[in-house]
Amino acid sequence: MTPSDLPCFAAPHQGFAHDRATPYRRRHLACFIPFVLILAACNSANTPTGPTRADFSAELVDLKGKPGPPQGPKGACWQSDIRPAVIETVTEQVLISPETRDEAGTLLTPARFASEARQRIVTDRSTVWFRVPCPEVMTPEFVATLQRALKARGLYLEPLTGMTDGPTRKALRSWQQSRGLDSDHLSLAAARELGLVVGDF
Repeated sequence: MTPSDLPCFAAPHQGFAHDRATPYRRRHLACFIPFVLILAACNSANTPTGPTRADFSAELVDLKGKPGPPQGPKGACWQSDIRPAVIETVTEQVLISPETRDEAGTLLTPARFASEARQRIVTDRSTVWFRVPCPEVMTPEFVATLQRALKARGLYLEPLTGMTDGPTRKALRSWQQSRGLDSDHLSLAAARELGLVVGDF
């Protein structure tokens, strides 16, 4: 079968005038558009998605006031931190004085309202626990590698010191906070994602 055998590619009669060839061009375009759409659908289906961002809040353990640390795997090291209370501010319209009307029902003075803000505790302040690299792992070389990883992400701008000083903790908190853990202590989950440790220990 040749293209001329297909309705989409049927050539116009040689005796057609120039304006009679326009439907032929439109037939070609009509056959070409579905092909382009199918090709685009195949390409979009195979487009890789970006990496998902880890949620470190899933690693938090709340003992509900019980003493810690949690009963974890043998040899696990834990760190406690304070999760602040979540407070929501609600604004309401409060009636100051009602409207007044005469005997005929005519409005004399409209009702007066004032905005009143009040706060509501959504989540109480609590102590949470999460796993961390054990102290023997936190050598100056390890901390320098941590600083290098944070520097590569534009968070740590100081020289590599190998010490968990203020700038290091500030950069670490900023990075972990974006992933659901508001702490300046390096979590084991963060160390894994940064490529500092491999496996579970």
